Amino acid sequence: MSLQERLTEDVKTAMKAREAGKSRLSVLRMVKASIRNIEIDRKKELNDEDVLDVLAKEVKMRRDSMEDFRKGNRPDLVAALEEEIAILAEYLPAQLSEEEVRALVDQAVSQAQATTAKDMGKVMAILMPQVKGKADGKLVNTLVRERLNQ
Repeated sequence: MSLQERLTEDVKTAMKAREAGKSRLSVLRMVKASIRNIEIDRKKELNDEDVLDVLAKEVKMRRDSMEDFRKGNRPDLVAALEEEIAILAEYLPAQLSEEEVRALVDQAVSQAQATTAKDMGKVMAILMPQVKGKADGKLVNTLVRERLNQ
């Protein structure tokens, strides 16, 4: 079953759940709408990898908004976004731990023979395909900078 088919089935399940599935239903509908808009723009159906990119983008948008809501002292909105992120995370692959990302960073640095911060582009070019969808880009960027500035 493809990821889009799974989303469609989960929308149906959430619709049948009525009140209990309202927030889940709205999040899933929003994701399906985002996927559909991208399909229309590209004039082709998205594969599972592209759908994962859309899901990761949606999670990232919510995390960024969550930071702003925390600064604005809006715990109600933070809680709502955390719930939405939890729903979206069900469809994403398991996230790498910080230690696993550090190991990949070390491996990429040695592979690129990087020694200074100027070599960051080389390291990121090697690293990003390996962690795509499995780790937060900000975390990867931070760990690479930290490693290259040692």
